[in-house]
Order: sequence, then structure tokens, then C-alpha cells
Amino acid sequence: MDNLVSMEDQARTVISKIRPYLQRDGGDIEFVMLQDGVVYVQLFGACQGCGLVDVTIKDGVEQIMLEEVPGVVEVRVV
Repeated sequence: MDNLVSMEDQARTVISKIRPYLQRDGGDIEFVMLQDGVVYVQLFGACQGCGLVDVTIKDGVEQIMLEEVPGVVEVRVV
């Protein structure tokens, strides 16, 4: 259980580092949960309905998450 909490804390830290960049463009991101190595996030503001949201998640958020949080395998938007 401690390992899961540690992964969740690390994932939350990564999200908090990414947030200012999305907020600068009128969007926002929030950590929802971590389950089986998958980080679930919710997007707000300009991110909702943005044509580049998949690129932002897969090429941005997910890549950073995979590099910084051992055990994370994917980031999904809920």
C-alpha cells in the first residue's frame, strides 16, 4: 500500500508541475485517481474540446509522467 501512496503522491506532484503551463493557455488539469498504473486526470477550461488535447495528454503529460513516476503505464482523461 505504501508503494501505491508513493506513486499517487508522485503523480500528483507531476500534475502540479504541469498545471501552470495549461493554465497559461486557459486550461487546467486535475488528478482524479491512480489505478493499476494508469493515472486518470480531468481537464477543464480551454482544454475541454480542444483539438490538441490528445497530443497534450499523450506527448506531454503522459511522457512526463512515464519519465518521473516509476510504475505508471498510461495517462487517461475521464
